[in-house]
Amino acid sequence: MFSIIQAAGWPIWPLLACSVLALAVVIERFLSLRMEQVAPPKLVGEAMLVSRLAVPSREIIAQLEANSMLGRVLACGLQALSKNPRLSEDDLRSTLENGGREAAHELERYMAVLATIASAAPLLGLLGTVIGMIEIFSSQGAGVTGTDNPVQLAQGISIALYNTAFGLMVAIPSLIFWRYFRGRIESYVLQMELATERFARHLNSLRQSP
Repeated sequence: MFSIIQAAGWPIWPLLACSVLALAVVIERFLSLRMEQVAPPKLVGEAMLVSRLAVPSREIIAQLEANSMLGRVLACGLQALSKNPRLSEDDLRSTLENGGREAAHELERYMAVLATIASAAPLLGLLGTVIGMIEIFSSQGAGVTGTDNPVQLAQGISIALYNTAFGLMVAIPSLIFWRYFRGRIESYVLQMELATERFARHLNSLRQSP
């Protein structure tokens, strides 16, 4: 492996850095986008059960908030209703929507990094290809004076081919994982929107009439 890196020349080092960063982002996203971390299926039912008669205690709301991203959104509504039992329905929905937007923004964390790597890696590979071609033409140009340099020619070809291949090897998985995580995030956002709407109707029944 080291011999390949050595043959590819210095242009491959930015690609190696991109590959390490992309791998770190992919691992982080797999850990952070687990269902139990984002939107546990039974959480809404459990939250409605503990608040079926009245707004629960602060301790229960804090447990709900620490449960998951969806739990934080639901806890926003309970906290708002706890502070102001006469909160209007519009204000209650607005509170839940703001919490949902914050959760959706957090779900998008590091996705821009992965998209940038998927876009930039082929260009970095192309840069290495251009540098390799310059090496090749330099060695051929030396032939005008009768001093062809086959070692320099071989080095230029290695730089061009290795960087092109490595750029694609970094970009293609990054793009695949970016598309995969995008679909997963969109699915979670939809689930959270439906759950929040259901919980908003439940909280509306707990409001005290002015």
